[in-house]
Amino acid sequence: MRILIVDDEPGMHDSYKRSFAPVSADAGLLGAMAADLFGDDSEPVPEPEPEATFELTHAMQGLDAVGHVAAAIRDGDRYAVAFIDVRMPPGIDGKETARRIRALDPDINLVIVTGYSDFSPLEISRAAGPADKIFYIAKPFEVAEVTATATALGHRWQVDRELAAARESLAAQVQLLREQSHELAANESRAIHMANHDSLTEAPNRLAFRQALTERARTDATFAVAMVDLDRFKLVNDTLGHLAGDELIRLICGNLQQAMPAGGMVARLGGDEFGLLFDSPGVEAAEMECDRMLRGCCGTFKVLGNSVQGGASIGVILSAPAGLRDPTDLMRRADLALNDAKREGRGIVRVFDESMDENVKLRRSIEGGLSKAIEKGELHLVYQPIVAREGLEIVGFEALLRWNTDAHGPISPAVFIPIAEESNLIHELGDWVLEQSLDMVKDWPGQYVSVNFSPRQFRRHNFVGRILDRVQRAGVDPQRVQIEITETAIFDDADRAAETLYKLRQMGFRIALDDFGTGYSSLYNIRKFALDCLKIDRSFIDGMGRERESAAIVQSIVHLGRSLGLGVIAEGVETEAQVQALRVAGCSHLQGYFFSRPVEAAVARTMAASLYLTNGEDDLTVDPPAQLGTGTQG
Repeated sequence: MRILIVDDEPGMHDSYKRSFAPVSADAGLLGAMAADLFGDDSEPVPEPEPEATFELTHAMQGLDAVGHVAAAIRDGDRYAVAFIDVRMPPGIDGKETARRIRALDPDINLVIVTGYSDFSPLEISRAAGPADKIFYIAKPFEVAEVTATATALGHRWQVDRELAAARESLAAQVQLLREQSHELAANESRAIHMANHDSLTEAPNRLAFRQALTERARTDATFAVAMVDLDRFKLVNDTLGHLAGDELIRLICGNLQQAMPAGGMVARLGGDEFGLLFDSPGVEAAEMECDRMLRGCCGTFKVLGNSVQGGASIGVILSAPAGLRDPTDLMRRADLALNDAKREGRGIVRVFDESMDENVKLRRSIEGGLSKAIEKGELHLVYQPIVAREGLEIVGFEALLRWNTDAHGPISPAVFIPIAEESNLIHELGDWVLEQSLDMVKDWPGQYVSVNFSPRQFRRHNFVGRILDRVQRAGVDPQRVQIEITETAIFDDADRAAETLYKLRQMGFRIALDDFGTGYSSLYNIRKFALDCLKIDRSFIDGMGRERESAAIVQSIVHLGRSLGLGVIAEGVETEAQVQALRVAGCSHLQGYFFSRPVEAAVARTMAASLYLTNGEDDLTVDPPAQLGTGTQG
C-alpha cells in the first residue's frame, strides 16, 4: 500500500518512518515462552494477523507531492493515503496541496496533520472534499493513531477500488444486455420489414398495401386507390436483360415515392405493377395527383449505361366514406381502370366507373365538344417567351393551346390532343392554331412564333403547301415561323420526312426538333434532316442539379448542336442555377418558368415590345416585371 508523506520538517518524516516501520516478532519464540510459563496444556497463542505493508514516499513541499501523485497515476500505481502538513513555507500550503492532489486523484484519502488551526476543517473540506475522503490528526500524534488511520483508510481505498470495478463490470453487463435486447428488437423489426416489403425496391409489398388499405377503409377519410403498370416493360427485359429491368423498376419506384403526397403509400405489388394509396378530396384531385406521378414514370432513364424510354399507365378509383370500402373490390376496380388505360393507348390515367363505358362516353363527349370548341370560342392560345443566351433578349414565343369548356372546365392538352390526334379534328385544330399564331406574330416587332405540329399533322397530304398558303395569306415572312416537330413524327418514314423538312427550310421556315434526346434516333435525325435548332427535353434540365448524367447529356447536346451550327433551346428552365449553368455550357436560347409562364396574347404583345430581359448583378428581371418570376412548371 502506497502512502505519501508531505511535510517540510525532516523530523516529522523520521517520525512517520518509525510509525510505519515493520514490527519484528518471532512467532515461534513467543510460543516457546508461553509453554514455559503456562505449561504444554495451555491454549496455544494465536498467530498474529499479518500486518499491512506500507510503501512510503516523502515530499518536503506541496508541489513535490502533486508531482508524485501525477507520476503515480501515469504509472498506474496510485497512492491510497496522503498525510499532509498545513504549514509548509515557502511553497503552497496544505490546503492548496490537498486541493491539487484531489483534482488529480478523486479516490485518494487525505489526512491533514497539523498542530495549528490556520484553516477550519470546513474550509479544507470545501477545497479538497468530499468530506468522507478527508480526515484530520493533530500534532504531536501517536504512532498507533497514524498506523491505525493508514491501515483503515488503505483498507477502505482497496474496498472502494473493488466496488468501483464491480460497478464497472455490472454496468458493462447491463450495457451488454441492453445491446442484446436492441439486437433482438432489431432482428424482430427486420423480420417484420422483410415480411411487409419488397426485396428489390424496399417498398411495401402487396401484403402491406392490403393492410394499409384495410386500415384506411375503417376511417372516415376519402382516399384514392390506384394501380400502376409500366408500359412496354417486357421489351426492356428482352433487349437489355433482367438486371436492367430491375434497375428501371427501382428508378421508377423512387420517382413514384418522391411524387407521392404526404401520408400516401407506394407499394410494389409484383413484377412491374405498383399500388398507390393516398388521401384525396375528390376524383379530379386524385386524377391530377396520378397525372403528376405518371410523369415520374415517363421520360428517359439511364439504366446500366443505356438510355431507356420509360412509361406507365394508371387506373384509379376514389373511395368516399359512404361509398365502396371493401379492399378487395377497390383493388379489383382500380385494376379494371388500369386495363382500360392500357386499351386506350397506354401512358394515361383512367378513373374507374361502374361499367367503364362512361370512359367511352367521356371520350365521345370531349370529341364532340372539341369539334364545336372553335365555334363556341372555348379555345385560345397562350405564349411562352424564348430568350437569347447573351442579353436575354426575347427572340420568340412558343404558342400553346388551351381549352376551357363549359361542361368540364379546363381540359389539359394531354387529354384532348390525343383524342384529336385519333380523329381528323387534329387538322382542324392545327389549322386554327397556325392562323391564330400568324395573326399574333404580326403584332410583334420582330420575334418569331414557334408552333407545334403533331405526327398526324406532319404526315398530312400536302403539309408544306397548306402551311405556305396560310403564311402567304397572312402576309408573314416564313422566317418568323418556327415549326416544332418531334422525332416520333418523322421516325416512321424518315425519307419522306427529310424531304418535307428540306422544302420547308428552302422556303425560309425555321425547323426545331422538339424533346431532343428522348428518342432512339437522335443522332441519325440530326445528320439526315434539315434543322435549325434542337430543343433539349425538360427532363434533362430538371435533372441537371441532381444527376451527373443529365448535366453531361445537356452539355453533350449543346456541344453537338454548336459543332453542327445548330441553335440549342433549353426547355423547362426554372431556377437561376439552371440559367447560369446553361449559359456557361453555351446553350443559345432558354425557355421556362424562371423567365415567364405562358401568358395571354395581350401580355405577350407587351413583352415583345419590351424586347429585352435585363441581366442584373444577381437576378433576372423583365419589363414589365409582373409577368416574370420563378415557379414550378406543371
